Amino acid sequence: MSARSIRGLAAATLAAALTVGAAACSNPDSAAAGKNGDGDSAVVGIAYEPESLSPLLGYGKDGNAKIFDGLLALDRGMNLEPALAAALPKISEDRLTYTYKLRRGVTFSDGEPFGAKDVVFTYRTILDKKTNNPSKSELDAIKDVRATGEDTVVFTLKYPYAPFAERTVLPIVPEHVVAGQDVNTGPFTTKPIGTGPYVLTGWSKGEKISLKANPHYWGGEPKVKKFTMAVIKDDDVRATRLRAGDLDGAILPPNLAKGFKGDRAKKTYAATTYDYRTVTLPTHNRVAGVTAIRQALDVAVDRQTMVDKILEGAGKPAYGPVPTGSEWFTRGTERPHDLARAKKILGDAGWKPGKNGIREKNGVRAAFPLWYLAGDKLRQEHALAYASDAKKAGIAVTTQAGTWEVIEPRMKDDAVLAGGGAPADPDFDQYLLLTSSFGGDGFNNMARYDNPAVDAALVEGRKSGDKAVRKAAYDTVQRELVKNPGYTFLTHIDHLYVVADRWDGLTTQVEPHDHGLASGPWWNVEDWTPKQ
Repeated sequence: MSARSIRGLAAATLAAALTVGAAACSNPDSAAAGKNGDGDSAVVGIAYEPESLSPLLGYGKDGNAKIFDGLLALDRGMNLEPALAAALPKISEDRLTYTYKLRRGVTFSDGEPFGAKDVVFTYRTILDKKTNNPSKSELDAIKDVRATGEDTVVFTLKYPYAPFAERTVLPIVPEHVVAGQDVNTGPFTTKPIGTGPYVLTGWSKGEKISLKANPHYWGGEPKVKKFTMAVIKDDDVRATRLRAGDLDGAILPPNLAKGFKGDRAKKTYAATTYDYRTVTLPTHNRVAGVTAIRQALDVAVDRQTMVDKILEGAGKPAYGPVPTGSEWFTRGTERPHDLARAKKILGDAGWKPGKNGIREKNGVRAAFPLWYLAGDKLRQEHALAYASDAKKAGIAVTTQAGTWEVIEPRMKDDAVLAGGGAPADPDFDQYLLLTSSFGGDGFNNMARYDNPAVDAALVEGRKSGDKAVRKAAYDTVQRELVKNPGYTFLTHIDHLYVVADRWDGLTTQVEPHDHGLASGPWWNVEDWTPKQ
């Protein structure tokens, strides 16, 4: 058992959380891949890569950053454990002050010492208005962060933000390297330096991210000396590369993962997730923005069939960002498939069948486009199933594939088959997804959903330290999504990974939507040991 795992077992249990376009890879580090059976190197296939490797711009904010460490980390059971902090934080009685004692003797990979000043610099820089971090609102609760000596950091909050400790898995950067650079465009964004178990050796955008073990890592040098993440957007190509031996592991959709069932040299790992697939219904679209259309689609869609046929049972129906198995899910907000009800909703609202059965009202045809990411089989299949269900109710949804560069400019008016989801605390996903002020802010609130009751409830849920008050607030959010669903949530997806059976120590965590660098059985690759 690693030193990090031992610390996790000793740490008190706290609820924790985790939380885009790339090209196919040619032949990533095939000499280091599984075909030579070398247990001290691994190459895995992922679907997406980040735009930056700087935590100041959002990279690694939910943990498992490989190159970096946060004050805290998440163990296999999603409990918080100390990382750069020597212990879990001391929290004041009013829950407005968090004090962290730092681990001593830690150095960055360039040999310079880590200290309290680096923690203060990291958080203050992210909160700076000039820093282009799309997730900085996640740290909105911070009123002040300061160092008291070389090994103590104190956070003062504006309000008792219940999941604040989970936010401190955020990676820490070296002030001595970054302070003299442009935080948004400087070399640190592609050539970072951290305290983590691995050191970046190269990043060929659209192809691969190459890492080597940090021999001076405070948690012990990893046994896997070289670790490469090959960026392969297309699911079929990823499966082909894995079968050819160019990859040691990969994330695959269910229909491709089952093709490896008889391969005794490989094992399949399933991770439960908060990862959902949803259709954005843009408020500015004259059809998708209509409440009756939204309500009809919400019950016209056959979620269980999607789980059974598309996911082959590896998932469950989704009625919102919160999975039905979560303690935060609001019972009674399930929307069963009911085509007759969908037709009645549309008819009562004045949408009458027209040419080819597609409904019309005041000369407007009930039709809109739905985009999905090219090469993503699961999104494509969800989009096609959604369009088929919608057509049965008299709504014409035209599916189109594209890259994010093509899709993003169209998100204001066109629907998108999107994904999201973050475990543990409902604030982590719902606040950015549904708050009206985030409409049009990149991939936050892609539908530009605007509901004052939801806005107010999200603020109450975020600022209250009382769990009962928070539960009531998120109940309000989920009930409002029944009344006016700005998104049609479809499924929560289990992630499937196929990996060469050459190492011990592989496990999975409860995963967020972001399944690539931070998630998968390689979330703890620093703890793997080659099989003898």
